[in-house]
Amino acid sequence: MSWKDAAEPVLTRMPTVRRPEGHVPFKRKIAWTAAILMVYFFLTNINPFGLAAGQSSDFFGQFRSILAGEHGSLLQVGIGPIVTASIVLQLLGGANLLGLDTNDPRDQVLYQGLQKLLVIIVTAMTAAPMVFTGGFLPVDTAVANALGVSTFLVQLIIFAQVFVGGVLILFMDEIVSKWGVGSGVGLFIIAAVSQQIVGGFFSWSALGQVGFFAGWYGILFGDLTIGSVFTPDGLQSLLFEPGNLLALFTTVFIFVVVVYAESVRVEIPLSHARVKGARGRFPVKLIYASVLPMILVRALQANVQFLGQILNRTWQGMPTWLGIYGDQGQPVSGFFYYVNPIQQPQQWMWFLGEASAEPWMIAIRIAIDLTFMIVGGAIFAIFWVETTGMGPEATAKQIQNSGMQIPGFRRNPQVVEKVMERYIPQVTIIGGALVGLLAVMANMLGTVGGVSGTGLLLAVSITYKLYEEIAEEQLMEMHPMMRQMFGE
Repeated sequence: MSWKDAAEPVLTRMPTVRRPEGHVPFKRKIAWTAAILMVYFFLTNINPFGLAAGQSSDFFGQFRSILAGEHGSLLQVGIGPIVTASIVLQLLGGANLLGLDTNDPRDQVLYQGLQKLLVIIVTAMTAAPMVFTGGFLPVDTAVANALGVSTFLVQLIIFAQVFVGGVLILFMDEIVSKWGVGSGVGLFIIAAVSQQIVGGFFSWSALGQVGFFAGWYGILFGDLTIGSVFTPDGLQSLLFEPGNLLALFTTVFIFVVVVYAESVRVEIPLSHARVKGARGRFPVKLIYASVLPMILVRALQANVQFLGQILNRTWQGMPTWLGIYGDQGQPVSGFFYYVNPIQQPQQWMWFLGEASAEPWMIAIRIAIDLTFMIVGGAIFAIFWVETTGMGPEATAKQIQNSGMQIPGFRRNPQVVEKVMERYIPQVTIIGGALVGLLAVMANMLGTVGGVSGTGLLLAVSITYKLYEEIAEEQLMEMHPMMRQMFGE
């Protein structure tokens, strides 16, 4: 008896969002997407009952752009459990330990049920340390005293609320994927990053700092003085305070590079096997696997740092080689320091006077971050392509089933697969490594609103793909015959 037979009664009974039985009109998809987006913003503004206001530390603050949650809200864990579950399943699937064939309908149901069960388990495992280890989500003792119960019971209530919020975002993602446009994970990342960027441009008082336009207003009208731009202090202020020209340049540069990279592609010509004159092209983009594998890489780093935070708070005799934590709750030396990604210029530009580590320590940290992002981006891009049906074999079958063929080659899936193998694996590795390099560079230079480089990359790329998907939906809405060609 295999594990599939034993787990099937549980996995097939996992709650799920019903798929639409027929074609969903474009306007209804937009309505579902907008409704879920409103629910997301609503949940990010609800604080759990019993939580002490203004006394918690947000460790995930540096990863909020990609985890798409809000600290101190019902969506405290964000999409972190979904991403972590995807990492585990991709690693297990890549090692062929699951024994699941995604082309088999039965195995597809088991895979989806396993992923959902794993997300629920990871949600509980993520929320529990945040509530019970203290500091992340502290209890309001006044609430416990008013109810006449122990603080532990209030902690259980907070845990239940955060857990429910994590489960809700799972089903919100499923609703968007089945009834809306794009994916819920991408939609939530766009919402979180856009909120930070808009605040970085227009806020007049954000976390004690003014936004970009407010900063320049103060410079031009004398409310803020930066001294002469020809002095080191004046140039430093102009680049990093409050006008932050370097952040503006990085934001625009990343936007332009990602849009350009999305348009760079190798187009393989196709022709219809039966309809003469019907031709097309299969595009192999430079960022073939998209930037979504970067979520997996950064989420893995976030989980490592989260483990370090938990050990620091609960293990009094933690060895110094593992990590020494400063007053701000961040590692300043040891293993957890070196594997902590650079998040802003102040963490490595020692001439700003804020980088407390030695230059050689900062250099090692940057080298580790670059290596992890470039190599990890390439590896996870390969896993992403293989598990999402974008590999050479799956692509060849799709072209064969659509009735298309490559001119000059026999109409055979194996022949088409060999042609695809000339492009897809190489482009996947190059694109994944390029995205990893851009993410580190954007983090090191800083962006408007304090958005992480990975978050900005994700937001721009996902928005671009969402635009393409909306255009495709409109095309199929105008020409219903197109839906038959795309197999809908």
